[in-house]
Amino acid sequence: MTIRVALVDDQELVRVGLAMVVDATDDIRIVVQAADGAEAVARLAETQVDVVLMDVQMPRMNGVEATVSVTARENAPKVILLTTFDLDEYAFDGLRAGASGFLLKDASADEVLHAIRAVHAGDAVLAPSTTRRMLEHLATARTAARNASPLLERLTARERDVLMEIARGHSNAETARRLFLSEATVKTHVGHLLAKLEIRDRVQAVIFAYENGLVRPS
Repeated sequence: MTIRVALVDDQELVRVGLAMVVDATDDIRIVVQAADGAEAVARLAETQVDVVLMDVQMPRMNGVEATVSVTARENAPKVILLTTFDLDEYAFDGLRAGASGFLLKDASADEVLHAIRAVHAGDAVLAPSTTRRMLEHLATARTAARNASPLLERLTARERDVLMEIARGHSNAETARRLFLSEATVKTHVGHLLAKLEIRDRVQAVIFAYENGLVRPS
């Protein structure tokens, strides 16, 4: 199965470089290129893609604004945000906007390809340094007076356990081992908890868990 990718960046050299990396593979193909968020939104309305590599800082419409528009659509592609700057505000805003991944532009070719494949498979991809500070930010921002979301009451005890494992960064296979379940059962629980919490993917599950005080950064 070929993964269809859109490249969105206002720097042509960056697009050319990423295209060379992606097109050298057998399972990933570039089907759309755009120079800013507005062009990307328009192009993606006409062409179906699986994953979008989206620059954050662009003219006319930035990557976060474009991500909001793109991910709101039916059968929306997964978005991986790319930026030169390792700043919490970009990571947090982008993930809250619906992005499934966040990478710095100094990521290696192998890291970019891994991110595309992982996000397409339903996993989250976050730059480690950004992940740590984002989770610290979420834990600090939550006050003791804030009530937990009533959506939590929809979860069974086992679904809540699986949610906490996701928030701690464990894969389905790791969660299965830790909870003495089959990986297929874990996948079923993940699907159920995402539906019950009305969130779209594992990134949103991590944010939900930290905002509601289920786990805190170690």
